Amino acid sequence: MSDNGDQSSSSELRGKVLYIEDNLINMELIETALAVYPGVTLIKAHTGMQGIELARSERPDFVLLDMHLPDIGGLEVVRALNEEIASGKLRVTLLTADTLSMDIVKAMSLGAYDYWLKPLSMVKFEAGLRRALTRKDTAA
Repeated sequence: MSDNGDQSSSSELRGKVLYIEDNLINMELIETALAVYPGVTLIKAHTGMQGIELARSERPDFVLLDMHLPDIGGLEVVRALNEEIASGKLRVTLLTADTLSMDIVKAMSLGAYDYWLKPLSMVKFEAGLRRALTRKDTAA
């Protein structure tokens, strides 16, 4: 609390983050990490289809997408959201425990912005979140 620099930079960050993840522990980890950013709203989806619907209805600024979902894979989610991604309205980062797989390569070629390996480093998460949400402000 005494470090006003961190607190002011945390409060400056604003936007909507959609996290498409079926693992509740991973979801809670991201929810806890985002709690320090009062201007950031977390939208949760537990399946790929729910994530696609929420991406279209809620228009998040940033999407974190688990590649292994119970209904459809992350690659299929990226394919379904290809128009939104290509137009620059949606920035998608893939989360996976796999090293560089063919699905990741295909998703990146379809416009996914980045991919992060699990277990997720909080330093990488915070830096990526800051990049995604500040980019939105400058692009507007």
